[in-house]
Amino acid sequence: MITISKEDYLKAIAAAAAEGESVIPATLARWLCVTPPAVTAALKRLAKDRLVRITKTGHVQLTPAGREVAERTIVRHHLIERMLTELFGMPWYAVHDEAERLEHVVSPAFEQKLVEKLGRNNVCPHGNVAMQTSAERRRKGLCLLSEAAEQGRYRISSVFERDRNLLELLDQVGMLPGSNIVVRAKNYDGTTTLGIGKRSFRLGALAAKRIWVKKA
Repeated sequence: MITISKEDYLKAIAAAAAEGESVIPATLARWLCVTPPAVTAALKRLAKDRLVRITKTGHVQLTPAGREVAERTIVRHHLIERMLTELFGMPWYAVHDEAERLEHVVSPAFEQKLVEKLGRNNVCPHGNVAMQTSAERRRKGLCLLSEAAEQGRYRISSVFERDRNLLELLDQVGMLPGSNIVVRAKNYDGTTTLGIGKRSFRLGALAAKRIWVKKA
């Protein structure tokens, strides 16, 4: 039986891997805000159900069955985010938290209705695609904003959606997925000066590592 807890763990494993993180028990404890013993117990259950495998180095990997559950959960999460923005006009920076609460209570019948209403576009309001890895993004010509060249013109492709403060900050300055920006300077203090329309804005190093861009 696939419980809410199992879905949360499998989705966290997939999402952390997609962000290029090393998926070990400590990573999952941080992502899910749970204790290390809780992670150990959960991983034992998931391994017993053949949903994950633990390597000799302690890394956690999804099995094909685990990947299927994770992808299904993430696609449902994205559908709910799209419903909240496209049908109810909710701000893009607020929908992730709501979708976290709603994704486990959507029935298959309602999920199908959402697909019929919204279409099968698998891109969420933050520009993320289910199960897309950092390597896949790079193969499509994307890079992190922290890696972008000075004086380069870029289009924002996607944003790390688990950081509400970052999303609200980007919304305030108009840096949404699909927006065009200019990298005006990479500063000594680690910040990046960006041009957004006629405005200039300094973005910190951590934030720049959470935004994927493509040359415009």
